[in-house]
Formats: sequence, structure tokens, C-alpha cells
Amino acid sequence: MNILSIDTSAQVASVCILDETGILSEFNVNVKLTHSQTLMPMCEAALDCAKISLEQIGAFAVSAGPGSFTGVRIGVSAVKGLAASSGKPCIPVSTLEGLAYNLQPESGILCAAMDARCAQVYNALFRWEDGSLRRLCEDRAVSIEALGKELEQFGENIFLVGDGADLCFNKLKEALPSLERVPPHLRFQRAASVGLAALERAKAGKTCTAAELMPVYLRLPQAERELLKKQQK
Repeated sequence: MNILSIDTSAQVASVCILDETGILSEFNVNVKLTHSQTLMPMCEAALDCAKISLEQIGAFAVSAGPGSFTGVRIGVSAVKGLAASSGKPCIPVSTLEGLAYNLQPESGILCAAMDARCAQVYNALFRWEDGSLRRLCEDRAVSIEALGKELEQFGENIFLVGDGADLCFNKLKEALPSLERVPPHLRFQRAASVGLAALERAKAGKTCTAAELMPVYLRLPQAERELLKKQQK
């Protein structure tokens, strides 16, 4: 099955076409334009380079969050539109799970971390076992301090992936000598990794309709949080 996957959850916009045999085409753009400007031209270019028409796409995958509120909304809205017009299923993928597909170490803990501001990160922990990704906790917004205390229980290498990797490494490296940052070319969100996760989810029947697809934010937007604070005073 051909899958068109999208990730706009952070600064980089990424689009990929892939199937069970591998990645057919992938575009990553980081030029400080809004994702709404770059996303659809990237989809058209990815389809063109893969020599696949939109009608040949069997499902649409997207990083449904957590991440940038605007970025996640743009990606989810684009996939909802593409899927609704074609009648094809959607495959929502956790942004953090997608990051875990960037790297498959033989051993160790994958710590996916995205900067959530206010000394917090969006985080989840994973481990690769026999070629399959095992989730060790649910997606969450957690303080870096609390994350560091939790990571102390693991007596093995811990690989940081995501745009919060530097932030966590700089704050936790002294207490956690086993902490490592994955190389920059593997550290950030990629639609190819979202697509690989989506293939596994599709095999398990974890798809949804365009109407059912929803973003996952984990936290309220900052404006709403500030409004609640004012109302509580």
C-alpha cells in the first residue's frame, strides 16, 4: 500500500511517499516559511518524483501531535482534506513515536523529547526489541527535572531524539553520564519515520476516517492557559 505521510509538528515541514518496500520519495523543508505555504507544493513534488498519482495513495499518515499547535493543526487539516476528498483512511501517529523510528539502536532507551517551553518537554520513552518498537510510557508533558529523575532508573545508554534533545542533555548530562544525543541528521521529525510507524499501525488496523482524525495537543494553548490563570485569581 502506498502511503503519503506528513509531519508539520515542529519547525521542519516534511512529506514522504512510501510503501512496504521502502521510501519512494521524501522532502524536508526548513526555510522559515509557514507550513501552509510549503506543504501542498511538497506533496505534489513528492508524488511527482515517486511517479505516483494521488489516486494511487492507499492511506494518509500524519504526526497528530504533540507539537506546535499551529503546525499540528496544519498537518492534520491537510490530511483530513486529502482523505475526505478521496475516501481513503487516515493513520494518526504520535509525533514522539515517529521520532523513535529515526533510530533503531540494538540496545538502550530512546527518549523522545520536544521543547514544550516553561522548563517542560513533550516526552515518551521507547525501546527496540527484536525489530519492534516497544513503548515504555504514554505521551506526556513533563518537567525536565522529573524526567531526569525517572531516567536515573535505567542502567543503560539513553538516546535523546527530538528538538528538546539539547535542552535535556545540557540540564541532565552531569547526573546522567549514559545520556547521548543522536546525530543531528537523525534528531528531528521526518515524514519518512511517521510513514514507517504508520505502516505498522495499518497492519494492526489502527486507521480512522477523516472525520475521526483529531490533533493531540497534551496541553492547552498558551493563550488559553493564561486566560484560565486570570479567571482563577
